[in-house]
Amino acid sequence: MKETYVSRVLGLLLAGGVALAGCDKGPPASLPLGEIEATPPASEPAQVTGTAAPQLAPQQLPSVASLTDSVRAAVVNVEVTSRVQGPLGPHGLEAPFGEGLPWPGRQPFQEPREPVLRGAGSGVIIDPSGRVLTNNHVVEGAMDIHVNLLDGRQFDAEVLGTDPLTDVAVLQLQGKDVKNLPVVQLGDSEAMRVGDWVLAIGNPFGLSSSVSLGILSAKARDIQAGPYDDFLQTDAAINPGNSGGPLFNMKGEVIGINTAIVGGGTGIGFAVPSNLVKALVPQLEKEGTVTRGWLGVGVQNLTAPLAEAMNLPVQEGAIVLSVDEGSPAARAGLELDDTIVALDGKPITSASALTRTVALMRPGTEVTLTLYRRGDKQERKLTLGTRPDIEGVSSRRSPRAQEEPHQRIGLGLSDVAPQLQARGFPSGALLTQVVPGSVAERAGLMPGMVVMEAAAKPVRGAADLARILREARPGSSVLLRIEFQGARALRALKIPE
Repeated sequence: MKETYVSRVLGLLLAGGVALAGCDKGPPASLPLGEIEATPPASEPAQVTGTAAPQLAPQQLPSVASLTDSVRAAVVNVEVTSRVQGPLGPHGLEAPFGEGLPWPGRQPFQEPREPVLRGAGSGVIIDPSGRVLTNNHVVEGAMDIHVNLLDGRQFDAEVLGTDPLTDVAVLQLQGKDVKNLPVVQLGDSEAMRVGDWVLAIGNPFGLSSSVSLGILSAKARDIQAGPYDDFLQTDAAINPGNSGGPLFNMKGEVIGINTAIVGGGTGIGFAVPSNLVKALVPQLEKEGTVTRGWLGVGVQNLTAPLAEAMNLPVQEGAIVLSVDEGSPAARAGLELDDTIVALDGKPITSASALTRTVALMRPGTEVTLTLYRRGDKQERKLTLGTRPDIEGVSSRRSPRAQEEPHQRIGLGLSDVAPQLQARGFPSGALLTQVVPGSVAERAGLMPGMVVMEAAAKPVRGAADLARILREARPGSSVLLRIEFQGARALRALKIPE
């Protein structure tokens, strides 16, 4: 009798433990099952007889397999080669005998290769023409960009535009085979609610097309990364290599571009909202950079104690602390301590909200500010100006566009030094650097080679070769006549498109 009682108690305890463990696995029952599929139930549980522990039916765990299959092909791996700025010699030292002369202990003319960084991130294709969204920090300073698709195709890519202040970049895939590309759509990040399910896909640690599931943990996060912080926060696993990859809603729409993690990946990740991205993409595609609207005021948050002290009927807004001379705000008559509470009827709840709202508008836009001045509610109309380039963003615009063609190809050039000519070197352009993995290296060029002729034109020095490469048609091949260690040869150099 005692044994039967104990066995029944143990059976109940074991059953309870199984139920709790089951509840701890998988998404809760509130998951929108209409938007994702559910696995079929197993066979009916056996009937409880005698003292046997009751057998519980397995939960119908939902799956995101169909959603994943519909979007994963549009997520790409972005591989980047970047030049390390600084001296060309090993250990950060300058060449002891001047440009173009070998280092002691090296084979003749085997100059130290220019130090490079290789990195990888993620991206997502948003247009059949080959437009790819990624992070600015993934491609900033890139010399060569290669984009790998899930189906095995690889394309070279060019940077169309970048915005360092929001960490967004747009790439364009290159080549005649850029067709039949999988694409996804940008969704409405404002429509997302905290607690909604999200899916992150990317290439963490080089593990391509990795999928993780989580929820939207918070919206409008300001993590002090820049003046326009408005991040989505998620607990979906985001790790190094996920940068630039998409964050999907359960409809398969991109509602964010993953950009940052906290603590090396501890369930706290951040993504640039898709609505912000949609506002930037047209400018980045057309102009390569973002031109922002400007009021010309310094502001701080309105708080409850300040509202009481200033006798204001509201507790949210942006208090004007300074007005730039000659700015749109100055011309509209804004004063210190004016408290801005709305712009074109849209509530302004903080200083950062005002900054972001104005920044998304184009210069020349006419707006109406609603503000309080000494307790009185007023409206002021003004025309936005162009935000000054305080951070030097325009000077960082598309680093490749600022380089000479030979630099984008991966070549360092100089004239043949008199010391070398005295040793029998021909006149021409001396290759002092060939970046590993570059177009130049793939063409078989090496440091120490002298280019004497390019595209059937004589090359008397570095300037001649730079000019010929600058004038070459993108996508064409330039025939180089070179001399190296007393032997002459030909090389075909492909000009990037």
